[in-house]
Amino acid sequence: MFFLKGILIGLIVGMPAGAIGALCVQRMLTYGTKSGIMTGLGSSIVDCFYAAVGAFGITLVSDLMIRYQASIMLVGGLLILAMGINILRKTQDPLLAEPHAPSMASMLISSIGVGITNPAAIIGFLFSFTYFGINGKQTVSQGLLLVFGVLIGTLIWWVILALITGFIQRKFGDTASRKLNLFFGFLMIIFSGVVFIKAILRFWGKE
Repeated sequence: MFFLKGILIGLIVGMPAGAIGALCVQRMLTYGTKSGIMTGLGSSIVDCFYAAVGAFGITLVSDLMIRYQASIMLVGGLLILAMGINILRKTQDPLLAEPHAPSMASMLISSIGVGITNPAAIIGFLFSFTYFGINGKQTVSQGLLLVFGVLIGTLIWWVILALITGFIQRKFGDTASRKLNLFFGFLMIIFSGVVFIKAILRFWGKE
């Protein structure tokens, strides 16, 4: 039961992926399906961390994340902005394009960095846990089943996204890929702007 709940929670929090989703699709278009899945895996690792915080009732971590949410969001916004600008530069000037794809490790780490600086995600998990009746008082085995289920649920979503992106690329070719890269570059810059606005509002105590 906890495993199935975890899968559902993973799908719920994984689908509205925001900047990570844009980054994942962009990398799939540029470097191939494996790159996108590795980026999605980084997001899944972060989701598992948040799931563990909620499943095992680690209030110290969640309290700190919420307390310093504005500062963490600013860091995340800067990271997303830098990635968006980098995508646009490489798309507009082919000479700036990397001859080889970044290492899988660097893709994983950058994805984790974007995900972990989005403490709002823990709010989503807390709401999901409340809906499914998970109160942080589960046994160790139940908590592990829940976290493993979240991992599977998020990975299912990233695989689906990879298949859809691969189909679009095969259907419309490199020209469409370039246009989509431009779109996702601008989208990530927009995401960073939204993050900055939310962070400023939190600093001012208006949100």
